[in-house]
Amino acid sequence: MSTDFQHRSVLLDATVELLAPRPGGRYLDGTLGGGGHSELLLQRSAPDGFVLGLDRDLSALDAARARLAPFGSRFEARQGRASQLAELAADQGPFDGMLLDLGVSSPQLDRAERGFSFQQDGPVDMRMDPSQGASAAELLDELDEDELVDILSQLGEEPRARRIARAVLAGRPWTSTLALADCVARASGYHGSRTHPATRTFQALRMAVNEEPQELLAALDAAESLLGPGGRLAIISFHSLEDRVVKHRFRALCGLDAPRDPYGNPLPPPGWALLTRRGVSGADADPDNPRARSARLRVIQRLSVT
Repeated sequence: MSTDFQHRSVLLDATVELLAPRPGGRYLDGTLGGGGHSELLLQRSAPDGFVLGLDRDLSALDAARARLAPFGSRFEARQGRASQLAELAADQGPFDGMLLDLGVSSPQLDRAERGFSFQQDGPVDMRMDPSQGASAAELLDELDEDELVDILSQLGEEPRARRIARAVLAGRPWTSTLALADCVARASGYHGSRTHPATRTFQALRMAVNEEPQELLAALDAAESLLGPGGRLAIISFHSLEDRVVKHRFRALCGLDAPRDPYGNPLPPPGWALLTRRGVSGADADPDNPRARSARLRVIQRLSVT
């Protein structure tokens, strides 16, 4: 695998500042990517802080290992999905901080052969780990119209899902991302929009192929068991669906919806505190990074082991 995996980390300074790394601290980067967040965590937890990085993409792991080799045994990388956090990281916990940077990385988008982009031609793949699971093309071959409409509506929040689904299924099989994007653009009827008409469709297909909603929920469950007292969990999301999931889970953990017992009495204080009440906007905190525009960072801290 090539180590040419150049990725500019989104909300780098804001995320690491809120994770508050310290010497001797132990940190888990559950979506390692090119290693940008992990590198800064290692620098700020010197001289003896430790970072465990996980990613399902072998090319990302190779690049991160090369980039972070100067830190020696203070860094370890393992291959795996977010849903495997509990089993992959249990032997290194509990952690003082944990990070999940959701979505797709710049190298995955920029490499045509990965099949994520509608701006350059490549196979209709979209798998974060190309060695496992069905590609987007194979998924489209298996779906009926109602199933595809559900994916486009729920994961892409696409209001014209039905007309797009009919056109896409009629054009099967798909071997070209540009051809698929053109089909979606023509079927959608969007004209003069700020974003490409295929943006939501490609997002929905990518999320379905990689089971991203399920991965996020499993990672949130794992975080609750992997973080020690005082540990912080930072999650960067890139669209409203993911952000809503994170927001509601964080609010529930922090008791912000004032839960009560069956007799109407307030329940004991929660073991978590919300550190970013409204979240940190990528457009505000990372304005020079175009791919941070839609990003939102939310962070909570464990106050006690419940």
